[in-house]
Amino acid sequence: MNVDWPWPWLGRNLDKIAEATGEHLFLALLPVLVGLVVSLPLGWAASRWPAVRLVLVPLAGVLYTIPSLALITLVPLIMGTKIIDPLNVQVPLAIYTIALLVRSVTDALLAVPGDVLAAANAVGFRPTKRFVAVELPLAIPVIVAGLRVATVSAMSLTSVGALIGIGGLGSLITEGFKRNNAVEMVVAIALILVIALVIDALLLFVGRMITPWTRARQGASK
Repeated sequence: MNVDWPWPWLGRNLDKIAEATGEHLFLALLPVLVGLVVSLPLGWAASRWPAVRLVLVPLAGVLYTIPSLALITLVPLIMGTKIIDPLNVQVPLAIYTIALLVRSVTDALLAVPGDVLAAANAVGFRPTKRFVAVELPLAIPVIVAGLRVATVSAMSLTSVGALIGIGGLGSLITEGFKRNNAVEMVVAIALILVIALVIDALLLFVGRMITPWTRARQGASK
């Protein structure tokens, strides 16, 4: 195995690494954003109506169990896209994000204290305003926790797209395997891990910044 480790290969391929990293971020993060936007109204409906919850939450669990490669290969058959279309990766990632976040959003909204909802109703909040001004802010910590899991999962699963010719850092792994180049594979895996950890830390930081009352509560408990 070629172990051109590590600096010569890195120096010769910085442009390739940067391009693959940009593709990876685009492939992974856009579906997470779409999944979050879709999950919020679905989770709200599931928390509001038990019949909807009875269908959506188990369905989300079933969708998440579908193997990623199987779902990626099914998308062209269902949507009529080309084999190397980025949508073939992004649609499954959006589905996985929705599957993860629907339960998180539902659980978070159901956990909002009843006396808080009663107080919001007493001052005349309509359901939509109550959701935006009361329920959603209180649910943010749980939603952010689910979003962190979904984002790290998406960063990992995006690599599977390289098996059908879709770019990203996964393409460096498959290329390194074909060329018997261990450095190329290790660099790609390390970058995926580092990016996932950085994004996870950023989400944790943002979640704490937009929920200052949770920090105050933690400080008071100490």
